[in-house]
Amino acid sequence: MKRSGSRRAAVVGLRAVMGLVALVLLVAGVWSSWDAAHHIVLAQGREHGTVTVTECGAETCTGRYEPDAMSAARARVVVERSVAVAEGDRFPVVVRPGTDVVVRTGVPGFLHAWVPLGGAMVLAALVIGGGVRMPRTAWGVGTAGAALLVATFVAL
Repeated sequence: MKRSGSRRAAVVGLRAVMGLVALVLLVAGVWSSWDAAHHIVLAQGREHGTVTVTECGAETCTGRYEPDAMSAARARVVVERSVAVAEGDRFPVVVRPGTDVVVRTGVPGFLHAWVPLGGAMVLAALVIGGGVRMPRTAWGVGTAGAALLVATFVAL
Protein backbone atom coordinates (compact mmCIF):
# COMPACT_ATOMS: atom_id res chain seq x y z
CA MET A 1 0.00 0.00 0.00
CA LYS A 2 1.44 3.34 -1.08
CA ARG A 3 1.11 6.46 0.98
CA SER A 4 -0.26 9.54 -0.65
CA GLY A 5 1.78 12.70 -0.92
CA SER A 6 -0.47 14.56 1.47
CA ARG A 7 -0.09 11.83 4.10
CA ARG A 8 3.69 12.01 3.84
CA ALA A 9 3.58 15.80 4.15
CA ALA A 10 1.38 15.48 7.26
CA VAL A 11 3.82 13.01 8.85
CA VAL A 12 6.80 15.25 8.06
CA GLY A 13 4.91 18.29 9.39
CA LEU A 14 3.98 16.48 12.60
CA ARG A 15 7.56 15.39 13.17
CA ALA A 16 8.78 18.93 12.52
CA VAL A 17 6.30 20.33 15.05
CA MET A 18 7.29 17.70 17.63
CA GLY A 19 10.96 18.49 16.98
CA LEU A 20 10.19 22.15 17.59
CA VAL A 21 8.40 21.27 20.85
CA ALA A 22 11.43 19.24 22.00
CA LEU A 23 13.73 22.13 21.08
CA VAL A 24 11.57 24.61 23.01
CA LEU A 25 11.68 22.31 26.07
CA LEU A 26 15.47 22.11 25.93
CA VAL A 27 15.90 25.85 25.39
CA ALA A 28 13.54 26.55 28.31
CA GLY A 29 15.60 24.18 30.49
CA VAL A 30 18.84 25.96 29.61
CA TRP A 31 17.23 29.38 30.08
CA SER A 32 15.86 28.42 33.49
CA SER A 33 19.16 26.87 34.60
CA TRP A 34 21.34 29.70 33.33
CA ASP A 35 19.82 32.16 35.83
CA ALA A 36 21.75 30.48 38.66
CA ALA A 37 24.41 28.63 36.68
CA HIS A 38 26.03 31.68 35.11
CA HIS A 39 27.04 32.92 38.57
CA ILE A 40 28.91 29.64 39.08
CA VAL A 41 30.28 29.15 35.58
CA LEU A 42 31.39 32.78 35.19
CA ALA A 43 32.40 33.31 38.83
CA GLN A 44 35.68 35.10 38.19
CA GLY A 45 35.57 38.61 39.64
CA ARG A 46 32.59 37.93 41.89
CA GLU A 47 32.46 37.84 45.68
CA HIS A 48 33.26 34.34 46.97
CA GLY A 49 32.81 33.10 50.50
CA THR A 50 31.10 30.69 52.86
CA VAL A 51 27.60 30.94 54.25
CA THR A 52 26.48 29.49 57.58
CA VAL A 53 22.72 28.91 57.49
CA THR A 54 21.00 30.29 60.59
CA GLU A 55 17.31 30.28 59.67
CA CYS A 56 15.10 28.66 57.03
CA GLY A 57 11.69 29.68 55.78
CA ALA A 58 9.37 28.10 53.24
CA GLU A 59 11.34 29.13 50.12
CA THR A 60 14.59 30.71 51.31
CA CYS A 61 17.18 30.39 54.04
CA THR A 62 19.29 33.13 55.58
CA GLY A 63 22.69 33.08 57.17
CA ARG A 64 26.02 34.78 57.85
CA TYR A 65 28.42 35.35 54.97
CA GLU A 66 32.16 35.04 55.57
CA PRO A 67 34.22 36.25 52.58
CA ASP A 68 37.22 34.43 51.12
CA ALA A 69 39.15 37.42 49.84
CA MET A 70 38.58 41.15 49.55
CA SER A 71 34.79 41.30 49.84
CA ALA A 72 33.11 42.46 53.04
CA ALA A 73 31.47 40.14 55.55
CA ARG A 74 27.70 40.31 55.64
CA ALA A 75 25.50 39.61 58.63
CA ARG A 76 22.62 38.31 56.52
CA VAL A 77 22.47 36.78 53.04
CA VAL A 78 19.69 34.81 51.38
CA VAL A 79 20.07 31.42 49.69
CA GLU A 80 17.39 29.45 47.85
CA ARG A 81 15.99 26.67 50.02
CA SER A 82 16.44 23.12 48.77
CA VAL A 83 16.35 19.72 50.38
CA ALA A 84 20.10 20.00 50.92
CA VAL A 85 19.98 23.20 52.99
CA ALA A 86 19.32 22.99 56.71
CA GLU A 87 20.04 25.22 59.68
CA GLY A 88 23.68 25.00 60.74
CA ASP A 89 25.00 23.97 57.30
CA ARG A 90 28.13 25.65 55.89
CA PHE A 91 28.93 25.69 52.19
CA PRO A 92 30.80 27.79 49.61
CA VAL A 93 28.83 30.43 47.75
CA VAL A 94 29.15 33.30 45.30
CA VAL A 95 27.19 36.54 45.77
CA ARG A 96 24.90 37.71 42.98
CA PRO A 97 26.16 41.19 42.02
CA GLY A 98 24.27 44.05 43.63
CA THR A 99 22.23 41.85 45.99
CA ASP A 100 22.44 39.92 49.24
CA VAL A 101 21.43 36.71 47.43
CA VAL A 102 24.02 33.93 47.22
CA VAL A 103 24.32 30.88 44.97
CA ARG A 104 25.93 27.65 46.12
CA THR A 105 29.17 26.84 44.28
CA GLY A 106 31.35 23.78 43.85
CA VAL A 107 30.18 20.55 42.25
CA PRO A 108 26.94 20.36 44.28
CA GLY A 109 26.03 23.95 43.41
CA PHE A 110 26.92 23.48 39.76
CA LEU A 111 24.77 20.35 39.48
CA HIS A 112 21.89 21.93 41.43
CA ALA A 113 21.89 24.92 39.09
CA TRP A 114 21.41 22.63 36.07
CA VAL A 115 18.49 20.61 37.54
CA PRO A 116 15.88 22.41 35.37
CA LEU A 117 17.84 21.35 32.29
CA GLY A 118 17.89 17.74 33.52
CA GLY A 119 14.12 17.77 33.93
CA ALA A 120 13.67 19.36 30.52
CA MET A 121 15.87 16.68 28.98
CA VAL A 122 13.74 13.91 30.46
CA LEU A 123 10.55 15.58 29.14
CA ALA A 124 12.10 16.26 25.75
CA ALA A 125 13.12 12.60 25.50
CA LEU A 126 9.45 11.61 25.60
CA VAL A 127 8.65 14.03 22.78
CA ILE A 128 11.69 12.93 20.75
CA GLY A 129 10.84 9.24 21.13
CA GLY A 130 7.09 9.48 20.67
CA GLY A 131 6.58 12.48 18.42
CA VAL A 132 9.72 12.60 16.32
CA ARG A 133 10.17 8.80 16.23
CA MET A 134 13.86 8.86 17.12
CA PRO A 135 14.10 6.27 19.92
CA ARG A 136 17.89 6.08 20.15
CA THR A 137 18.23 9.84 20.44
CA ALA A 138 15.39 9.87 22.97
CA TRP A 139 17.14 7.25 25.10
CA GLY A 140 20.36 9.26 24.99
CA VAL A 141 18.73 12.56 25.92
CA GLY A 142 16.56 10.96 28.61
CA THR A 143 19.47 9.03 30.12
CA ALA A 144 21.64 12.15 30.20
CA GLY A 145 18.87 14.13 31.91
CA ALA A 146 18.21 11.37 34.44
CA ALA A 147 21.95 11.05 35.12
CA LEU A 148 22.13 14.79 35.83
CA LEU A 149 19.21 14.55 38.26
CA VAL A 150 20.67 11.51 40.04
CA ALA A 151 24.14 13.08 40.23
CA THR A 152 22.61 16.20 41.80
CA PHE A 153 20.74 14.09 44.34
CA VAL A 154 23.93 12.22 45.26
CA ALA A 155 26.07 15.38 45.41
CA LEU A 156 23.68 17.26 47.65
